[in-house]
Amino acid sequence: MKALFIVTGRGIGGDAAVALNIAEALSKYGFDCEFALNRGSIGSLFQKNGIKWHETSVPQAGGHAATMATMAKGGFKTIKASFEARKLFKKVKPDVVVGTIGGGAIVGCTAAKMARIPTVGISATPSDSKVSRITTTVALPESPLFKLKIEDKNVYKAYMPVNPQIVSGDKEKALQLMPDEFNPDLPTVLLSSGSTLFEKMALAAPKLRDSGIKANIVVIGHPLREKYRQFLETPGILYLGYIDWVRDLYKLADFAVITDDGVMLHEAISCNLPIIALLRVKYGRYHNMREVFKGAVVESELDTLDRTANEFLDNINKTKDKASVYAKDILQSADKIAKIIAAEADKK
Repeated sequence: MKALFIVTGRGIGGDAAVALNIAEALSKYGFDCEFALNRGSIGSLFQKNGIKWHETSVPQAGGHAATMATMAKGGFKTIKASFEARKLFKKVKPDVVVGTIGGGAIVGCTAAKMARIPTVGISATPSDSKVSRITTTVALPESPLFKLKIEDKNVYKAYMPVNPQIVSGDKEKALQLMPDEFNPDLPTVLLSSGSTLFEKMALAAPKLRDSGIKANIVVIGHPLREKYRQFLETPGILYLGYIDWVRDLYKLADFAVITDDGVMLHEAISCNLPIIALLRVKYGRYHNMREVFKGAVVESELDTLDRTANEFLDNINKTKDKASVYAKDILQSADKIAKIIAAEADKK
């Protein structure tokens, strides 16, 4: 059987990782998986895995940061994109369509319904949660559906799907790749907002350094704006840029300062890595992951990060124990979602 994933974004970050991780699990149930990205996407994660993709229109309305204006504009584009996706289905002939987050979920599920093809929507935003009205939906922790008591049998809840291999990192490899300034005798703090480095996370690095914390301050991610480099390329901060050995770095880090969203937070928890969630990094968004992962995530605003981090380091073992409570379910999430998709395809 064949599954076609309609994926939001440029194919370099979390939405692409979600699709790839689900597809990896789905392949174990006998599915051939293909992918469609917005026309002109970079597709770095797919290229890295030797995967070619189809091009179609996957408009975005801003996700969690959407406004009435962007949603209205996006709605018009979505109608046009749905007809375009329907044409793609005639070429690919999928047995099931997986609309993956944001515009990918809305376009993929709408077009599949038009073409009478089984479909599953992967929801992570207020906008894409609306596909639950027309199709089977998997709500991820960032979706408003995840925190509601749902009686609809077609709405499932699951943690962000991660690649189970994320826990197989090599600490020694990470040590070999670290800059000469790295001090192995000190704790290591990992700062990241995902594949893209946002301004507030870039500002967090010097904030930590100037707090007097005795630790290696390691920052990863490609800056959203080149001017953010000025905060990072200074003494006391180890800026690594965009790397493809994060799983090794997880094994080296003692705790992470990351955003309260996305695949990376789930990866870190599955590696039993204690987390400080720096709030409102991406366009002011807040997801309340402290409530989802009680005891494993401590929240902090940028202004109080210095104090939070020092207190956190003093009590790190308690938080690490809490993270281990959720690790098993996170590592099984991709398989859970794959089974839902397989069941939907069987209805064809």
